[in-house]
Amino acid sequence: MPRQILVTSALPYANGSIHLGHLVEYIQTDIWVRFQKMRGHDCRYMCADDTHGTAIMLRAEKEDITPETLIQRVWDEHTRDFAGFHISFDHYYSTHSEENRVLASKIYLALKDAGLIEVKTIAQLYDPVKNMFLPDRFIKGECPKCGAADQYGDNCEACGATYSPTDLKNPLSAISGATPVHRDSEHHFFKLGECEAFLREWTTSGTLQAEAANKMQEWFASGLSNWDISRDAPYFGFEIPGAPGKYFYVWLDAPVGYMASFARYAKDNGLDFDAWWGADSKAELVHFIGKDILYFHALFWPAMLKFSGYRLPSAIYAHGFLTVNGQKMSKSRGTFITAASYLEQGLNPEWLRYYYAAKLNGSMEDIDLNLDDFVARVNSDLVGKFINIASRTAGFIHKNFEGKLAEGVANLELIGEFQIAADAIAAHYEARDTAKALREIMALADRANQYVADEKPWELAKKPEAVYRLHEVCTVALNLFRLLTLYLKPVLPKLASEVESFLAIEPLAWSDAQTLLVRQRINPYNHLMTRIDPKAIDAMIDANKQNLEPTPAPAPVRHAEAQTHAAQPSAPVAETIGIDDFAKIDLRIARIAEAAHVEGADKLLRLTLDLGPLGTRQVFAGIKSAYAPEALVGRLTVMVANLAPRKMKFGMSEGMVLAASGDAPGLFILSPDSGAEPGMKVK
Repeated sequence: MPRQILVTSALPYANGSIHLGHLVEYIQTDIWVRFQKMRGHDCRYMCADDTHGTAIMLRAEKEDITPETLIQRVWDEHTRDFAGFHISFDHYYSTHSEENRVLASKIYLALKDAGLIEVKTIAQLYDPVKNMFLPDRFIKGECPKCGAADQYGDNCEACGATYSPTDLKNPLSAISGATPVHRDSEHHFFKLGECEAFLREWTTSGTLQAEAANKMQEWFASGLSNWDISRDAPYFGFEIPGAPGKYFYVWLDAPVGYMASFARYAKDNGLDFDAWWGADSKAELVHFIGKDILYFHALFWPAMLKFSGYRLPSAIYAHGFLTVNGQKMSKSRGTFITAASYLEQGLNPEWLRYYYAAKLNGSMEDIDLNLDDFVARVNSDLVGKFINIASRTAGFIHKNFEGKLAEGVANLELIGEFQIAADAIAAHYEARDTAKALREIMALADRANQYVADEKPWELAKKPEAVYRLHEVCTVALNLFRLLTLYLKPVLPKLASEVESFLAIEPLAWSDAQTLLVRQRINPYNHLMTRIDPKAIDAMIDANKQNLEPTPAPAPVRHAEAQTHAAQPSAPVAETIGIDDFAKIDLRIARIAEAAHVEGADKLLRLTLDLGPLGTRQVFAGIKSAYAPEALVGRLTVMVANLAPRKMKFGMSEGMVLAASGDAPGLFILSPDSGAEPGMKVK
C-alpha cells in the first residue's frame, strides 16, 4: 500500500557556500526520496535556507547590503549548487517567510498557553562598541573551570565544562574586541525540563538510531536545562508576539521552516496542511540531519511539536561528518571544496553521488572522501563494470538486427538472479545502507560482465551461423544492463534517464524489475560516461587552495578608550615557581596508541596513551586543529601523568599532553628523541 512520506534535510545556513561536506546529507536524502518515489509512494521532499541570526545581520552590515538582499543572493547560489548535483527538492524555501513567521508565533503562543514559557531577567554580556548583546558564539575568553584560553561563551572544549557566558574569565567580544559589560535583560525560556518524561519515552520509541538514542541518555543524565528562545535587538529574525524588541532565537524558527516550506508547497499544490502536520496525521515525517544537531532535533523539536499540538517525527536519521583524504577539510590543502568548484572543473556530479552512496551505511559514522580512491572506484565500477556491459553489446543490435532486440530471452536463470535481487537491494535502500546496496549491484555487474566475456559476442558476429545466438546474447546483456540501471537509478538519476532514452523505454519504476525487454527497438548507442581524469581532481584542489594568513583576534579595547588604546607589551613569563613545586609534576613518555575525533567537539581529539608498565590512559587534547588522528598514532609524546582525572561530557580525561604554541600560527605536541620508551620519567 502506498505510503505518504514527508522528508526534510537540515536547512543550510544562508551565510556561506555549499561545500562537499554539506552534500553528504542532501545526496543521502535525495537517494532515499528517489527510491521511495520509484516504489510508488507519495513522497515529498522539503527544505529551505536558514536565514536568521546575528551572523547574517553582521555579514550584511559588513557588505553594506540589507539582510534580505544577502539571503536572496545566497538562496540563488544554494539552489543552483543543489540542482547541479541533481538534488530534487519538491520545494526549497526560506525561513524568512510569512508562513514561517505565522507558524513560529503560533507554536510559541501554544507553548505559552501550556505554561511552558517562562520570562525572567538574566545578566548578559553587552558589547559597548557595537551596542548589542553578544550571543554565546560571539564571546571568547578563559574557561572558568580549567582556565583554557580562547573558549566560547557556552562550553569549554578543553575540559568539557558548560557555563554561562557571564562566567568566562577575561571575556572579549569576537566582533569588536571590546571587553563586554554586564547588562540585565528580560528573556523568554522554553521549559524543556518539564518535558523530560515525554522525551525519555519518545527518544526510546524507535524513532532514533540506537546510537542516537544512547546519546540522549547522556544528556538526560546531565539534566535538561530550560532553553533561552529569545534574543535582543538588534537581531535579524522574527519579533516575539507581545514582546517588542525581543526576537525568536534562530534555532526556534529554523526547524519550523520545515513546516513553513510545506505550507507554501501545500498552498501552491492544493494539499491539506493538517493532513501532513496535524497531531492525527497518518503520513510519515522523516528528518535527515548531521549528528552535530541531534540535540536540537531529538529534544527541542519534538517537545515543541508535542506541546503545541502538532504531529511528531516518525524518524530522525543522523549521519556523520566528511573528511577529505583522512583529514578535516582544509583551505590551505585545497580540500575545503565548494560544490560550485567541483562542477566548474567539469567533474560529473554523479561520480560524487555514487562515491558517497558507496560509503554511507545508515549509521552516524564519519565518511572519508579519499580522492585517489574516488577516481579508482568510479572508473572501475561505473565505467569498467556498469557502462562496459552496454558498450560491448549494443552496437551489434544496430549493426546486425536493425536496432531491434530478440523476440525472447535466453538464460532466464541468470536474468532471474538479477530480478530476485530487487527485494534485498530495496531493503538496503530503505535502511539507508546504500553501501551494501551498491556492493550487491556491483556484484551483479560482475556476473553480467562474466556472461559477456564467456559468450564473446564479438566472435559470434564473425560467424554467420551464430547470428541467432548473437541476437540472444546481446538481448540478455542489455536486459541485465537495464536491471542494473533500475537498481542504480536513485543514485544516478541523470545517467538512468540517458539509458532510458537509449533503450527507448518509459522512466523505470521499481516494479519494472519483474519485466523483460524483448522485441524492443532501441536507439543507437552513444557513450554514456567517461572516466575521471586525475588532472581534473588536481585542478579542483588548486582552485580551492588559499594562502591562509592567520586571522588576528580582535585587539582588546576598552569602550571608553576605543580610539586611543595603545598596543600592549608582550605578556611576561608566568610567575616563577620553586623546584619543589616542579617536582610535584610527573612527566612521562607516552606512545599514542589510538587517536579519534570527538563527536560534538570542534577542538578535541580522544587519545589513548600507552605508558608501558604504567598501563594506558585516556586523554582529551585540544589539538584537532593541528593534527589528523591517523597522523598521531604511533608517535611518542610527553604527558602529565599525575594530573587529577577530570570528568568531561565526552568521558574521563586522565592526564594532559604537552604542546607548544606562540605568536606564529600552529600547535605542536612535544616529542622526545629516538630511544625514549613509554613510561619513562621526564627529568
